[in-house]
Amino acid sequence: MKTSDLTCWKCSAILTDLLLPLSRLAKCKSCNADLHVCRMCKFYDTTVSNSCTEPVAEKVTDKQHKNFCGYFQPDPDTARMSGNSGNDTAKSHLDDLFGLGADKKKTEQALSPEEESRQKLAELFGLKHDK
Repeated sequence: MKTSDLTCWKCSAILTDLLLPLSRLAKCKSCNADLHVCRMCKFYDTTVSNSCTEPVAEKVTDKQHKNFCGYFQPDPDTARMSGNSGNDTAKSHLDDLFGLGADKKKTEQALSPEEESRQKLAELFGLKHDK
């Protein structure tokens, strides 16, 4: 495997100019995220206990920061697991299904930063905001 086969678990940037095996101190040049992390490992699986399919690996509580796991093996398919585990996609599909997404997108695109701030403040206090 080459590092050009790997992508950052956080920003999906292609990782180049890194030596394999990845050092515990390796960082993504695009977003500065740690790379020797559970989220980047081929054993990472949120559907199993401890989110790790390696049966003898010690428990790692922080899956997004560097660790000392000796079983770490970078996974070329890390990009497919990045993001919010599909939560944003699912919400977007539901909004579209019920006609909520289009109105919100139009409103967000049409407002200037000042207008958006006023709208958020009005929503916070339960007031109706007029442009």
